[in-house]
Amino acid sequence: MTTSEPPPAERLQRYLAKAGLGSRRACDELIGEGRVMVDGVVAEVGRKITPGVERVTVDGRTLEAQPKEYWLLNKPAGVVATAKDTHGRPTVVDLVAARGRVFPVGRLDMDTTGVLVLTNDGEFAHALIHPRHEVVKEYEVTVRGRVSAQTLDRLRRGVELEDGLTLPAEVDVLQEEQHSSVIRLRLREGRKRQVRRMLKAVGHRVVALNRSHFGPLSAGGLDEGASRELTDREVGELLGAARRV
Repeated sequence: MTTSEPPPAERLQRYLAKAGLGSRRACDELIGEGRVMVDGVVAEVGRKITPGVERVTVDGRTLEAQPKEYWLLNKPAGVVATAKDTHGRPTVVDLVAARGRVFPVGRLDMDTTGVLVLTNDGEFAHALIHPRHEVVKEYEVTVRGRVSAQTLDRLRRGVELEDGLTLPAEVDVLQEEQHSSVIRLRLREGRKRQVRRMLKAVGHRVVALNRSHFGPLSAGGLDEGASRELTDREVGELLGAARRV
């Protein structure tokens, strides 16, 4: 008589991410806050489990797998790019007709508009936001003043911020007025408030900021505040962009 072997053990944070609780980093935070239990015992960061053998609960509720969902939102200004907000402000999740619990892949500032992906697939999110994958994000930025050739060169070489030198950016001027400029900026990393901090470091205040592309995706035809599900092809193209490096 033969018996089937149990599935291999895996890190708890990876298991939570696959179940739609958020990115691996967010799941690490859930564990660190003591909100995750395995077989009735509070889990520790770094714990491994055997899926299907041990019972995992989050905030007292047994974790169950959800069908995977992938959404594209054209984020408007004034909406918080988190799954929930402690101050009661509207969030990007409120704008998506998801069937299950979803979360944004990375973040956009409250006043930043444009392309945002939401999902309940933590492994997918991890692939897109991990720094080593260098998925390109493209922004259209309106700034005060005219942007000189020397400033463009600084942005292209990398800008020294308090958390280190940024990767070289692709940048060009789209439009110039007497007191303002519109530039296109393409980045291969996603630090907190990076675009605004980079422009401030080179002497320009950001007036308006829109993310026009996330990898191969654009908002293409979506009104601000509108959303739609991604196609299987688009999901594959996003993962392909993350794996080219």
